[in-house]
Amino acid sequence: MIDALRNAVQIKELRNRILYTLGMLLLFRVGSYIPVPGVDATALAHYLQTASGNVFGLLDLFSGGALSNFSLFALGVNPYITSSIIVQLLTVVIPSWEEMAKEGVEGRKALAQYTRWGTVLLGIVQGLAVMALAVRAGVVSGGFFGELVILVSLTAGTMLLTWIGEIMTEQGIGNGVSILIFAGIVARLPQYAVSLARAIGPGGVGVFNVILYVLLALAVVVSVIFMQEGVRRVPVQYARRVVGRRMYGGQSTHIPLRVNSAGVMPVIFASSLLTFPATLGQWFPALSGWTRWIGYGSWGYNVVYALLVIFFTYFYTAVTFNPNDVADNLKKWGGFIPGLRPGRPTAEFLDRILTRITLVGAVFLAFIAIVPQLLATVTGIPTSLVYFGGTSILIVVGVALDTMKQLESQLLMRHYEGFLR
Repeated sequence: MIDALRNAVQIKELRNRILYTLGMLLLFRVGSYIPVPGVDATALAHYLQTASGNVFGLLDLFSGGALSNFSLFALGVNPYITSSIIVQLLTVVIPSWEEMAKEGVEGRKALAQYTRWGTVLLGIVQGLAVMALAVRAGVVSGGFFGELVILVSLTAGTMLLTWIGEIMTEQGIGNGVSILIFAGIVARLPQYAVSLARAIGPGGVGVFNVILYVLLALAVVVSVIFMQEGVRRVPVQYARRVVGRRMYGGQSTHIPLRVNSAGVMPVIFASSLLTFPATLGQWFPALSGWTRWIGYGSWGYNVVYALLVIFFTYFYTAVTFNPNDVADNLKKWGGFIPGLRPGRPTAEFLDRILTRITLVGAVFLAFIAIVPQLLATVTGIPTSLVYFGGTSILIVVGVALDTMKQLESQLLMRHYEGFLR
């Protein structure tokens, strides 16, 4: 691995991409500590820690502590992710948007622009909810003008973070938005590790409980890697054909159908969507009972979270893998699955296999998503100290694997030995 990193650094293009990504991450972390004017961040952080079942804990997790600091990046990339969900859902419903998605680069640019406008609107809505939380905590000063400055600052911070994520995807390594979430989660690990260490002692957490928690967390990491790398290989045979004086085809290969084709996106989508009850609860006190039922860390939250993860796993898999297109391409290039006719029978066979293995991946993701509650029950450690579990594990491991594979592909194109063996 050290040799592979040395090879990557020696390639000018890869070195520039890695340095660019690190520079953007540094900008993200600096922005997470730039306070929004007119807010007592210390008092708000204390309020967030003492409020039981606070539903904004997930926002603070994704933003790397920017919400508890009430900084410029307090909203994180959640409005952008939620806007992306809405646009992708509408792409399936609205025929003109579906045509744009198939038009190539220009169509995707138009949909990306709609996503950005949606991010602005959702940033304003979510900014109002966060500001209402700050007002309720009594940490806002400055009246209407002060609240307007706070709202504009939060929305502008979200758009700046969205731009950082997009530019990282284009000029850096990996998916920019996912890496930002990854960096936010990893940045909080030392803080929670210190909190867990301080809790060890009489009347607190036992050493055995901590060791058990670490072992279970490592087991979850291994299982996530195993499932993320799981593949069902469908054999494909190409018929021989003569073009001029040369003969092509005749070789055997396979189609790799991943058990979890959606990666970590279902978890990110479901987590972002569950911030809406928090937004509604800040505006409509009458819904406080309902929002408390699906509050962060409650059983209702875990049930809804698991169902949303399963739904988005199937949805995102359907968006990224089309059996009909794969079957048509196989037929076009003279390929076929042994025992099946090219065309519709092949597409139905691939769809049937994908539906079955995706169910395994979706149930696994849903189980891992609610792991923190299970870890807290098994180990006896308070849920507030079970930080590296469930959502955080899936995102950290998934993003790390995806980024490593992208770097691996860049190295293989230049005939260097990479990470994967």
